[in-house]
Amino acid sequence: MAVSASALDRLHQHLHQTRLLGSISSALYYDQNTVMPAAGATWRGEQLALLASQLHGRQSSSAYAELVAAAEGELGADALPEQRRNLQLLRLELERQRCLDPALVSALARAQSRGNAVWQEARANNDFAAFAPALQELIDLRRQQASQLAAAEPVARSPWEILAQPFEPDISKARLEELFASLKAELPPLIAQVASGRAAAAATPQSSDPMDLPEALQERLCADLLDSWGYDPRHCQRSRSAHPFSCTLGPQDFRITTRVVPGQPLSAFLATAHEWGHSLYEQGLPRTDDHFFPWPLGEATSMGVHESQSLFWECRVARSRSFAERWHGRFAAGLPADPWGGAPGFWRALNPLKPGLIRVEADELSYGLHIVLRFELELALLEQGMPVDELPQQWNQRMRDLLGIQPSTDAEGCLQDIHWAEGLFGYFPSYALGHLISAQLSEAMEQDIGPIQGLIASGREDALQGWLGRHVWPLGRLVNAEELVHQVTGRPLSARPFLDYLGAKVADLGGLG
Repeated sequence: MAVSASALDRLHQHLHQTRLLGSISSALYYDQNTVMPAAGATWRGEQLALLASQLHGRQSSSAYAELVAAAEGELGADALPEQRRNLQLLRLELERQRCLDPALVSALARAQSRGNAVWQEARANNDFAAFAPALQELIDLRRQQASQLAAAEPVARSPWEILAQPFEPDISKARLEELFASLKAELPPLIAQVASGRAAAAATPQSSDPMDLPEALQERLCADLLDSWGYDPRHCQRSRSAHPFSCTLGPQDFRITTRVVPGQPLSAFLATAHEWGHSLYEQGLPRTDDHFFPWPLGEATSMGVHESQSLFWECRVARSRSFAERWHGRFAAGLPADPWGGAPGFWRALNPLKPGLIRVEADELSYGLHIVLRFELELALLEQGMPVDELPQQWNQRMRDLLGIQPSTDAEGCLQDIHWAEGLFGYFPSYALGHLISAQLSEAMEQDIGPIQGLIASGREDALQGWLGRHVWPLGRLVNAEELVHQVTGRPLSARPFLDYLGAKVADLGGLG
């Protein structure tokens, strides 16, 4: 008589099937944002709602709960730490899923798909009023979700904090406000310093802004960048979308998207560096050992850590002086004349250091304040009773207060990001945390393998990948983001390394954008 499979083995098989369903949902999302015709949005919403309902059922059913309990019961005193951590994470997610009404799960999936479609049209038409009802519906549904999930939280959390847990485990408003206080205090003076330097230089004749790069040249340069950083077409694919993103469809299927922005000749290139940083992290996560795939430990530590990887490659590498010196010739060779006047001018173009309205095009100085703006507005919408109709006015006022600029249209203001169109409240702070984490990890990297700029100058980006692959990527969900930073760098996460890095860059650039 055959011996029946252990509970751990049966749980492994159940999780494998769940991963398959999740990857189908991801594939449909990728298609929706790349090649799906607009008229397909309603049917796509039904498809995604069906999958969301099935996934919720698999993650909350009594049979699954019994399977997790049986696996927990099998753990002996000699169980590996990885096994215990996996089951701890599965138990937490199970309790959360069991708190959710299946009807709410389906309603959210449909509202997200509908919100995505309405947002794209509203953004194109600069019509916030058309988007407002969809946003209000998503806010209402997310509040219901937070209320239902509250019972499963291991500690008391506010509605916003509950919604932020999937993106940044264990994060709190108080911790974010502590970290963001330094950004709000020190970034505006740096921005003012740069603005003062720019004003002082205004009397000197300046060259005109660089011309738009031909789209074909931008595409070729993006492809060259990916090739030089290890892009493997057997496992990877790059497409175009309205908003750049990275998406993993399976253990050997990694997708990224980019976009060419008129009037922003370097945008596609930097977005490619950013999204490839996300993909490198996904490709480096521990997915070969039995403890890691399809178990929770094979997932990203947090979105803040995810962003630290993309921002490392975009900002520390692609925007660096050494990188500009190596790549300037490739950019200038495709043009009738060099619009930057040499590698130093090209480096400055990669680092404009001028507050802008669009987050994804923002310089490193102002980016953190873009995130503070969104964080504070999310709290106002979800927890402080701010009416949705006030969002454009509040956005403009807070943008003026934080950055000294104001959008002339909602398309370049509160309609610019896709996240709220999909109800992703709690996501934005991870972008700022990514900058802080990247800076602190970079300091540790340099202590181990030497100056990052020297390695880039010699074309040794593989050494940077190697260090991250040894110290950061393998940790998966063994730890949360702050634990990862402490383990790798030996000290708690702080805004200080990031602010020091920015101060040094401003000084290096001479205070001019």
